[in-house]
Amino acid sequence: MRDDQVYSRHLQRQVKLSILNTPVPADKSVLNLLILNDGQEMEKLRMKAIVDSLFKAGAIQPLVVVGIHAGDRMQEFGVAGQADYEGRGSRAGYYEAFIDDELYPFIKKKAGVRKFKSIAIAGCSLGGLSSLDMAWDHADKIDKVGSFSGSFWWRDKSADDSSYSDEKNRILYAKIKSSRKRPKLQYWLYAGGAEENADRDKDGVIDVLDDTQDMVSLLKEKKNVAANDVVFVTDPTGQHDWRWWSQQMPAFLVWAFGR
Repeated sequence: MRDDQVYSRHLQRQVKLSILNTPVPADKSVLNLLILNDGQEMEKLRMKAIVDSLFKAGAIQPLVVVGIHAGDRMQEFGVAGQADYEGRGSRAGYYEAFIDDELYPFIKKKAGVRKFKSIAIAGCSLGGLSSLDMAWDHADKIDKVGSFSGSFWWRDKSADDSSYSDEKNRILYAKIKSSRKRPKLQYWLYAGGAEENADRDKDGVIDVLDDTQDMVSLLKEKKNVAANDVVFVTDPTGQHDWRWWSQQMPAFLVWAFGR
């Protein structure tokens, strides 16, 4: 794994990157790309060990992983164009523009490719929310998205407000539900059963599971993908922590880049 950096005029800062790759094939047209939010946590995710092991076993195709080190996560992660009810996520649009306009050309040039065979984006928690929003908005470049315990609760009104509605006030859910877009994406979503105690609707199911299951159902309802293009994985003992997300990473990588 090596470090790099690129200046972003959208974010007005130097963005640190952690990059790792499998052996580069002579034919670079078979090279795939994974963009990973919270790249500063790649060691906690055990990305290098997992990628090396899977490639050595012949389980995944040639791959470049680019981990973006987070800046102000609470402002740069979120849903582009709409902050949450506490004003968080106000710079999510700039973060998306950085990936689309600046990071992607930078990585293509570094890798020496005109086009990657496939591109996926993934993240955990707020990074998972950001990943799905980015993929939805930029399906012209992105093929697959992985969201580990995505913060799909992200809302424009406090859940304590008497007029709060899951249907209307969860920002990304409402955005996708009202969208006429039909992006050709594949989705891999994970949530653990022991991540929290919060249960807004008092149905005995914690919010992260409810919110993720609702997102899975919505994506299938949009009918722009086959049912098997939306994968939902859960672990009843899974906690909201990098160690648990790391345990799911091999399955995600094989799903996204399997031979």
